[in-house]
Amino acid sequence: MPRATVTSTRTGNDAGTIDLEYDTFGSPDDPALLLVMGFTAQMTAWEPAFCERLAAAGRHVIRFDNRDCGLSGKLDGVTVDSGAVLSASLSGSPVPEVPYDLSDMANDAVGLLDVLGIDKAHVAGASMGGMIAQTIAIDHPDRVLSLTSIMSAPGDQRVGKPSPEALEVLLSPPPADRDAYIANSERTTVWCSKRYADVDRIRERAAAAYDRSFYPEGAPRQLAAIYASGDRATALAGLDVPALVVHGRDDTLITPDGGEATAAAIPGSALLYLSDMGHDLPEPLWPVITAAMLAL
Repeated sequence: MPRATVTSTRTGNDAGTIDLEYDTFGSPDDPALLLVMGFTAQMTAWEPAFCERLAAAGRHVIRFDNRDCGLSGKLDGVTVDSGAVLSASLSGSPVPEVPYDLSDMANDAVGLLDVLGIDKAHVAGASMGGMIAQTIAIDHPDRVLSLTSIMSAPGDQRVGKPSPEALEVLLSPPPADRDAYIANSERTTVWCSKRYADVDRIRERAAAAYDRSFYPEGAPRQLAAIYASGDRATALAGLDVPALVVHGRDDTLITPDGGEATAAAIPGSALLYLSDMGHDLPEPLWPVITAAMLAL
C-alpha cells in the first residue's frame, strides 16, 4: 500500500513529518471521499466492500491509518497519563500537555489530501474518526465538501458516555498473545449491533488486525488526544457545510445522546438513527448508510 509523508505537529520527534499509510478505491476523477477511522482502529476497519460500494457510486474513496495506529508513523516511547488528562477535562482544570490532540490528527488528514493533490473532499469519520472529521470541518472549512459523523460525539463529556461494561472492555489492555487477543475480541459484542453481531467475523477481523499491526502503545496517546480536545459544540455551530450524523440505538460505547448532541450542534444537519446499529458498521445496514452519505 502507498505511504504519504505529511507535515505534522507535536509528533514527539524532531522530524516535523509523519508517514501515513493509505489506499484508494475508484477513480481520482470523481469527488474525493476521505474516510477517518476511530480509536486504535486501523483503516482496514473500513471494509473494502464498503469502500467499493461508495466508489461504484462515483466517489474517489481514500482510507488511511491514523498516527499511532496500523502502518502509519508511531510515537514510540512517548508517554502520557490519559487518566490525568480525563480528570482535568472533567473538572475544568488545565489539561496536562499531550503529545498531540485531535487538531493535530485533523492536520494529518488534510496533509494527506495535500499530498494527493486534492483541494476539497467529502469527509466521513467513525467514532474517534467522527471527532477528527468534525475537527477537519472546524479547522479547515475550505477543504470540506460535506461532513458525515458516524457513532461519534461533540466532545462534551456529559453526552455519549459509555456504559460501565463497554468502558471496561475499551480500557482493558489487550492480550499480547495472538490467540488470546483473538479470543478477547469477542468481548466487543458488548457494544455491537445486537441483531447483527457475528462472533466468527469479529474473530476474523481481530486476527487480521493483529497480523497487520499489533500496537497497544498508541492507545493512551490517542485517548489523551480525545480528552484534551474539549467540547466542539460551539465551533460546530459555526459550520456551513452539508452534514449527516449517523448513530445506532444499540450503541453502548458512545451512547445515542452523543449523536443527538452532534446533530443539534451542526446547523441544518440530518440525523440518521438506526434501531439495529450498535458501535459498528454491520453489512446489512451499508445500503442505507452509504445512500445517506451519497445524498450529501
